[in-house]
Amino acid sequence: MNIPQSSFPRVVIIGGGFGGISLAKKLSHKEFQVVLLDKHNYHTFQPLLYQVSTGGLEPDSIAYPIRKVLQGYPNTYFRLTEVNKIDTNINCVDTSIGSLKFDYLVVATGSTTNFFGNKAIAKNSMAMKSIPQSLNLRSLILENFEQALLTDDLHEREALMNFVIVGGGPTGVELAGALAEIKKGILPKDYPDLDTRRAQINLVQGSDRILPAMSIKASEKAEQFLESLGVNVWKNLRVSDYDGNIAKTNTETIFETATLVWAAGVKAVGIKGLDAKDYLCRGNRLRVNEFNQVGSFEHIFAIGDVAQMESEEYPYGHPMMAQPALQQGHHLGKNLVRITEEKAMIPFTYNDKGSMATVGRNKAVADLPKFKFQGVFAWFIWMFVHLYFLIGFRNRVVVFINWVYNYIKFDREARLIIRPFKKKYQVNS
Repeated sequence: MNIPQSSFPRVVIIGGGFGGISLAKKLSHKEFQVVLLDKHNYHTFQPLLYQVSTGGLEPDSIAYPIRKVLQGYPNTYFRLTEVNKIDTNINCVDTSIGSLKFDYLVVATGSTTNFFGNKAIAKNSMAMKSIPQSLNLRSLILENFEQALLTDDLHEREALMNFVIVGGGPTGVELAGALAEIKKGILPKDYPDLDTRRAQINLVQGSDRILPAMSIKASEKAEQFLESLGVNVWKNLRVSDYDGNIAKTNTETIFETATLVWAAGVKAVGIKGLDAKDYLCRGNRLRVNEFNQVGSFEHIFAIGDVAQMESEEYPYGHPMMAQPALQQGHHLGKNLVRITEEKAMIPFTYNDKGSMATVGRNKAVADLPKFKFQGVFAWFIWMFVHLYFLIGFRNRVVVFINWVYNYIKFDREARLIIRPFKKKYQVNS
């Protein structure tokens, strides 16, 4: 990998997400050699992926070059590679571009879509956990309307305009709201010769309320917002099979759709070498102690979505969101410094700053530690928080200008089929 030798201890970070970037920044001017590994050369602001999928933003608005993040950091290196295996016996990381020894290893690989072993759904549905996946979804949505315009088969046309989103968490709710706004404000102008009123947006949730991790008031208000936008909210309904045409459920209800988006769960991205049952727990996460140490290893850590730190308050670990990853990365940086100073590490304590979700124009819900808001004010809070945590001044400005333009013009100009995603729809006989 051409990483120079150093008298400083080498910290290898696997993953350039929220946790990995937070840790690299914290160690940037400390006496460590930091090597960050990632299969992409950019950091993705995942909370806004749904806006890329629905044409509200271009992907470069929510991505930021990792090398630019690390500019000016002494003894800090980035390598574009995929990690194949970790050899804990010789403290070595095996990657697609070679091997690298480490003194401290930090696994921050994040999460991916969890299909819960359903191969048919995994094969035929659309996921939305990365920029390439979001671009595929954007292309498919637009291509379906183009195809609906051409077909003379009413049955096929309705299926092409029927969208099913499985999962009523923030991702599913925000995507459903965005699609509903496209149906209302954009499709009639783009396709005046197509009866876009027949387009259907269905949000399917397996439990008795959407946004189950938020307050009951937030769930109820979000459902009201969605229904006011024309979204069909299905609760206590689970999609069990999807062949690309028909989505079957645990009841007699079926959906004929050319587009099923799976947002019903995530699981940690694991790595060989740390995949023994002793380390793993539910959702493929690595069990860590209060210092983010994996198993009995004193020099191997995990942070963010991949780490499960069990406590009385969080028996299944912290929520798989940006805030725990940011806080754990920052905290682990402090503890690594304390180790080199031969001081005792400080246990990690999660500061829950709340959760929020936007449903659409002037519609959002926000559960903060002391206050709960719904409506316009929550929408402004949501926008401010997301702009604040975006990396890069340019990205903040571009996203803000896009939001202002979209709000004033009620438009989404990034509805472009840059990279076609072909998925042939067939009418079932």
